Amino acid sequence: MQRSVLGPCPGPVLGPVLAALAAICFAAAAPASDAPYAGQQNRTIASLSDADIAAITAGEGWGLALPAELNGWPGPAHVLYLAEPLALSDTQRAVVTRIYGLMRAEAQRVGSQYIESERALDAAFGDLGLDPIVLAGLTVRATNALGELRMIHLAAHIETRQVLSADQVVQYQALRGYGGQGTHGAHGDHAGHGK
Repeated sequence: MQRSVLGPCPGPVLGPVLAALAAICFAAAAPASDAPYAGQQNRTIASLSDADIAAITAGEGWGLALPAELNGWPGPAHVLYLAEPLALSDTQRAVVTRIYGLMRAEAQRVGSQYIESERALDAAFGDLGLDPIVLAGLTVRATNALGELRMIHLAAHIETRQVLSADQVVQYQALRGYGGQGTHGAHGDHAGHGK
């Protein structure tokens, strides 16, 4: 009699059936790390969650400006939110409001292009005859849109820091929880002149 991991095989038909059932059970019991994308196959766009799409559509930062934020370059949205504790002057508030408005409008425009490029890339994989040259064009288009979107957010941090005094930048970092401890490059000599 044949032996398997399930014990003696009762017959030529039942043995494979039990082996298949065991494989299904083992697969179902597999750790989540073996299936990190499970459930994402129903997304509207494979590479973007609904929350990602909503954030990009709204012109939100989406984490794209972390190199600026964590290196001591304040973002306009957060500066406006912290206007009172930062003691922004009327002029500073007006300038940062303008920076934020322009950034958000551009981020929404380019974000829409990025979403559509990801949608086109996703749809292309519905074609089993996808041509590598077409794939290259779609990938470059999506990558360029994402790069432009990131540049918009990063540039707004540069403009915003130039509006603040060195003391306001230090206070911003403390209010945001960076407080000089491990701030990834908060150098007071980079601070703007304040207005």
